[in-house]
Amino acid sequence: MEQLIEFAGNHLALVAALAVILFLFAQNIMADMGGKAAVTPQQATELINRKDAIVVDVRPIADFSKAHIINAINIPMSSFKNQLTQLEKHKGVPVIVSCRSGAQSSGARKILSDGGFDETYNLKGGIMAWESASLPVSRK
Repeated sequence: MEQLIEFAGNHLALVAALAVILFLFAQNIMADMGGKAAVTPQQATELINRKDAIVVDVRPIADFSKAHIINAINIPMSSFKNQLTQLEKHKGVPVIVSCRSGAQSSGARKILSDGGFDETYNLKGGIMAWESASLPVSRK
């Protein structure tokens, strides 16, 4: 035990990095425990094609401009709560929230759910998983 404490004292940066990684990992697992709260890119395409789901991308505009899911609506996470009125007209359809890796979008999905949106999903793995699955993106 003394060696562990000594190691942590001598390597604060490593211990801090491990703590951040464990926190983000736990956050992702908690987001997935919501059952239908998380969808894979393939499940998301089914929702888009069969139920006219919309995609809300919460990344900054610069990242969104580089590549995003076709017809996605960009509402950056930094101003997400203030711009929810933009989505009011979509309350009756499924909403898929995406970000770079799926961590930030899980928080946005919760905000939507708390705001009265009945069918909300987090895109598991975010735009990175979408592109890894060779699904189309827009660069406009």
